[in-house]
Amino acid sequence: MGSFRFHQWLTVEVECEDGTIGIGNAALAPRLTKAAIDQYYAPLVIGEDPFDYAYLWEKMYRRTLAWGRKGVGMVAISAVDIAIWDLMGKLSGKPVFKLLGGRMKDAIPVYYSKLYSGPVADMQTEAETARAAGHTGYKMRFGWGPKDGMSGMRENLKRVEAVREVIGYDADLMLECYMGWNLDYTRRMLPKLERFEPRWLEEPVIADDIHGYGELNRGSIPISGGEHEFTLFGFRQLLEARAVSVIQYDTNRVGGITAAQKINALAEAYQVPVIPHAGQMHNYHLTMASPNCPMSEYFPVFDVEVGNELFYYVFDGDPAAQNGFLQLSDDTPGLGLSISDAHLHHFTIEE
Repeated sequence: MGSFRFHQWLTVEVECEDGTIGIGNAALAPRLTKAAIDQYYAPLVIGEDPFDYAYLWEKMYRRTLAWGRKGVGMVAISAVDIAIWDLMGKLSGKPVFKLLGGRMKDAIPVYYSKLYSGPVADMQTEAETARAAGHTGYKMRFGWGPKDGMSGMRENLKRVEAVREVIGYDADLMLECYMGWNLDYTRRMLPKLERFEPRWLEEPVIADDIHGYGELNRGSIPISGGEHEFTLFGFRQLLEARAVSVIQYDTNRVGGITAAQKINALAEAYQVPVIPHAGQMHNYHLTMASPNCPMSEYFPVFDVEVGNELFYYVFDGDPAAQNGFLQLSDDTPGLGLSISDAHLHHFTIEE
């Protein structure tokens, strides 16, 4: 998966009769997602009451179930649903997290998510910069996988050790594979990683290998996943199989805020924490309102390298972390986002 990049993003606006606009978004396959919304989903919600959000979600889901229950169809539903929640917040004069149950935290703890595999010295410098900014949790990425053999394993381990040297053992360290390993390789790596005390190992195998996740999650290192899973039903399978110790859905993929809040409740019953993938306001509002979401992922605003950072060039309003925490306003209605025009000259806009 080393060549995967987000080079496009989709914004969705849902406008009601008084001119109030709710904003949604999608990062996966934006051109296909736009076509699905224009042709199938927009006609299903135009003319409806946004406060009937649960009905609208079921209407979109069931009318397209034959082809839309996973993948692009669900990404499209997510984008529309997020826009509807933003719209409801603006019409109510309340932030979305107040509509979801209210403030559960004084501020949201976040972990620093970057540390892409590269030269050891560069990774240590980056980790030291993040540590100096007050972060106490970090996620790093692996650069080698099964095709690289034992020498690649040693390179992976060298970088984990190097980051631990900087952040110490009182800080959380999360390890990201992004589906780049397989079951055999992960089995071999897990014992070698134990001494570094990772909080979790993320997406070691492809998303459909639920049995593989279940086998790995019985080991000494917690396994996380769900970034590429969809709807309440997909997460019921993961939970029943005890396949993950941490759920990491992405709200703009999983089915939107309407689906995500159901997954939060189900995961709470299994006592499996939910820490949504990526930062971004749709995830932060759910984290703030849920007792089962202990913290959030946080991407620092760097030049766009992989693409999660692209969100911060498309939208204004995302809060910056301070000393490992971020805050949501009680006074800003909706998600608190607006579409930025500051970087339009860097993009090609398709309508």
